[in-house]
This record gives sequence, structure tokens and C-alpha cells, in this order.
Amino acid sequence: MLSSLILVVGLQAQTLEQRGFIETRVSGYPQTAPNDSGQAIGESLLRYEAVWRPKPWLKLTVGLDARMDTHQQFDRAARLDVEDRPAQRPSLSLRRLSAIVHKGNVTVEAGRQFVRWGKTDILTPTDRFAPKDFLSISATDFLSIPAARATYDNGTDTVDLVLQFRFTPSRTPLWNQRWTVLPPQVNGFDIVDAGARYPGGTEEGIRWNHNAKGFEYGFTFYQGFNHLPLFDAALDLKSKPSVDITRYYPDLRQYGAATAIPLHWFTLKAEAAYYQTSNTKMDEFVLYVIQLERIVGEWTFVGGYAGEAVQRDAQNPLLFSPDRGLAKAFLGRTSYNWDANTTLALDAAVRQNGEGSLVHFEYSRAVGQHWRATAGASWIHGDSSDFLGQYHRNSSGTLALRYSF
Repeated sequence: MLSSLILVVGLQAQTLEQRGFIETRVSGYPQTAPNDSGQAIGESLLRYEAVWRPKPWLKLTVGLDARMDTHQQFDRAARLDVEDRPAQRPSLSLRRLSAIVHKGNVTVEAGRQFVRWGKTDILTPTDRFAPKDFLSISATDFLSIPAARATYDNGTDTVDLVLQFRFTPSRTPLWNQRWTVLPPQVNGFDIVDAGARYPGGTEEGIRWNHNAKGFEYGFTFYQGFNHLPLFDAALDLKSKPSVDITRYYPDLRQYGAATAIPLHWFTLKAEAAYYQTSNTKMDEFVLYVIQLERIVGEWTFVGGYAGEAVQRDAQNPLLFSPDRGLAKAFLGRTSYNWDANTTLALDAAVRQNGEGSLVHFEYSRAVGQHWRATAGASWIHGDSSDFLGQYHRNSSGTLALRYSF
């Protein structure tokens, strides 16, 4: 009897939380692209996450994603992917697997996790432990990394130490789909994905943040590898003329700073980072963001400017850098909570010279406790020489239906 009572009390002290959703999304593109004639894409995602707290100071988290689509953006292999390295999205992947220990002012997390740094919203220059899925430039998602993270927080100062065990790259657009815009020099050649060369070794970073009277500021340091690739191109004339493209990831050192200053009418946020590398094919540059943020009732307004200052120009035409693609542009975000179930949001990026722009509108409404419907539209305009403008054929509309459990 006593042993049964002890078992019941022990199970009550432990908590298991489960949550997830199933979402189906359909995207339509009015125009075809030179390397992609598809104009409709259907995608489905099942996401599951469980959190178990066997002790008050210990939390274990596991998350899984299962995907399928109509456009071969997803790998069809029936296997569990634990690294998120394939060019295609895996059909079944380990999204998260970590243990979190919290004692006093110290929190330690080890395993596959999400690490986010920075204070600004639309573009965050210091966010170096946050690779993304860029198969679609207009709808990105963060990727987790295998790392150990220790955080000390006494209410005034926060020190964050991160050690990443194994490199996780950002996922770049597929060569045969519309979000890859090929230069005219390769017309008539087959483009062959020759895979990637991944760097070995660890990546390290430290972030210190201080809450002063009336404002806060912080500094970051990162040493590792750029999760955005450079490309090697090799001409193959053995059979049909082709160009073999290999992704590789240069070393990177970054120094960053950020601040947030609440003022009477708005909050001023600023963030900057200096990117340094020994690879002569990659630029060295400063990327910075200055933004204003204001909340009025159910409205949220965010607006600012992203800029860059190039310290060393490598003159490399084979670059893929969406963060720098938003530099020298005015950025804005507006959202409105219509009621408890309905939200409207508008995001915009407009190049200062007018050669590229991206505007995205989204309407989302919850129905009951489990269902949510979302409708969105993206308009992209500009010159083909501009990072945003080159995607002018990719304006689109989306419809999504989600069931949460």
C-alpha cells in the first residue's frame, strides 16, 4: 500500500506535456520561371513536440517533423534525419532533442536546440547560431543545431555561452526550382548539384547583455563557419555540357553589439555585426539595423533601415546571402489583432534605390479551439540585378489550414 502511494505521488510530481499540429498549405504563382514551370505547390506538415519534467529542475524535450509535398522539395526517403543537412527537406526529421537543467541563476541546455540572439526583428545581424531553410525566400523557417548552451542571469546581467558540436548549414534553394535564379552565362548547360563540403570542428560564441536604468545593451562574439554557402563551379564537357556546383562553407568570425532604448513614443533598437573571414572569396563587411517599434492598442508598428559597409570586396559572383539581400533597404512590419481570434499582418522590404521590393500580407483566423485558417499574398517587384528584384516572377498567394492538438 505504501509503495503504491509513493508511486502515485511520484507520477504526479512528473509532468508530461504534448502538443503539435497538422498543416496543409497550397501556394499559387501567377507566373512561371525559366527553370520551373510549376505554378501550384501543395505541402503538408505534421509537427509533434513533447516536454517531460521528471524533476522541477530538469526538462526533457523532443520534437519531430513529418512532411510531404507535390513539388519534390522534400526527400521521399523513409528514414529519420537527425542533422538537417540534405539539399531537400527530409520527409521525417528530428526537430529538437535536448535536456534543460535549471538551478538558481544558471540554465544549461544540451542537445539539438534553437539558439536565437539579437534584438531587432526583421533582420538580426548577430543571430549566428540560427541557420534557416531558404527553399522559399518568402517563407523561411529556423533550423535547430546540436549544441551545449549555458546561461547565467541575475536580472541585471545575462551571460550566454554556446558550443556547437557539429555544423548545420542553411538550406539553399534547389537548382531546378524558381527560387534559384541562374545567370545568363549558364544558359544551355545542365546544372548538377555536386553536393557539399562541410567543415569539421566546433563553433563557439558568447553573448553578454546588461539591463541598465532605462535601456539595455549587449555584445556578442562568434567563431565558427558561415552557415550560408559559397559555390565552386566546374565545367563538365564529357557528355552533355553541364556545370557541377559544390557548396562549401568558409570560416567566420563575428563581433556584434545591440541595444534597446525605450523612449516616450517608441522603442529604439539598433544592432550591428562585423563579419571577418580568412577566405579570400568571401567579403568582409559590417551589417547593421536601426529600427523603431511602437505598440498602440491592438496595433504593432515596426520600421527601420538595414545597411552595410563592405570592408573587403571579394568580387565573387557566386554568392547566396539573404541577410545581405535585405541590406540597403527600408524594412517594416505592421500587425493588428482584430479580435481574440483574428490577426492581420503586413511585412515590407523596399530597396533604397527602388530596384527591389517585397510586400507580404497575411490574414489569420482561429475557428474553435483547434482550427486556424490563414490566407496570404506576396508581391515581389524589381530589377533582375537586385537580390529582391530577381524574384519578380515569384509573386504568390497562399492558403493554409492548421489543426492543433
